[in-house]
Amino acid sequence: MGWHHHHQAREATVLATTDIRARLDDCRSKTATAMRDTEGDTGASVVTVAVVREFLSKADKAGQVPDDEARDAVIELEQAADSAKAAAAADPGLGGAARESVEAAHLAICILKTEV
Repeated sequence: MGWHHHHQAREATVLATTDIRARLDDCRSKTATAMRDTEGDTGASVVTVAVVREFLSKADKAGQVPDDEARDAVIELEQAADSAKAAAAADPGLGGAARESVEAAHLAICILKTEV
């Protein structure tokens, strides 16, 4: 939590609103890929599909919030990403491609969270 001591880090967060938007778009497209891969995976459980769908709906929502709410939206999105990753990891029937795309979307959110 020591980033307050760095001026540059603070300025970067203030300037980064458009950057956050671009990152959210990127996260959303990775999440949409995860949704497609999961829905297209015949071995995926209904639970995994539902959790990934919730993740995508949170990603859609995060992309539409006002700038001052972006950080909260990213935190909420990260929780949905964690759930999706856990569901994918616990789903024995889920194929590698779907699992990897869920993990890629999760990672994108984790990286974004460090930047907002």
